[in-house]
Amino acid sequence: MENPWQTLDTEVAYENPWIKITHRNVLTPAGNPGIYGVVHFKNIAIAILPLDEKYNTWLVGQYRYTLDEYSWEIPEGGCPLHSPPLESAQRELLEETGIHANTWREVGKLHTSNSVTDEQCLIYVAQGLSFGEAEPEETEELKVRKLPLKKVVEMVMRGEITDALTVSAILKVNMLIERGEI
Repeated sequence: MENPWQTLDTEVAYENPWIKITHRNVLTPAGNPGIYGVVHFKNIAIAILPLDEKYNTWLVGQYRYTLDEYSWEIPEGGCPLHSPPLESAQRELLEETGIHANTWREVGKLHTSNSVTDEQCLIYVAQGLSFGEAEPEETEELKVRKLPLKKVVEMVMRGEITDALTVSAILKVNMLIERGEI
């Protein structure tokens, strides 16, 4: 389908090593003048759901500065745009949990907030797990919890887990298990 928006000009409003925010003067699909702000992410988001043979998974808890609250999530991180996403997923799982996985499967792609950002996320299931020591980055103060996947689904349904990547991954993987695809 053809883009009904017309960009008249673009100006960089802010940029750092992770994002670039542009202000755009546009013509809307109705032909009226308007503005649009776009947040461009310089990484692909990566989300990993580690899953053992008994359908247990691991959540990572951390204080999220932007929300000013604590959040339980599956292991997540970023992948530079021109790097292999699977390598980034393997690195993030090890850093945050100390888990190595023998089997990896990409189970989804999503856009995190497509009304204001171009960020995309790849979701992986990691199986055939072995365990070592976590190596979190200096900006991360993490707690790791092992829980049955069914309990984590209940946490999502009660609104105790609100991270979009985690909610999407948990519900999708649970459905794949119910279908016998995992």
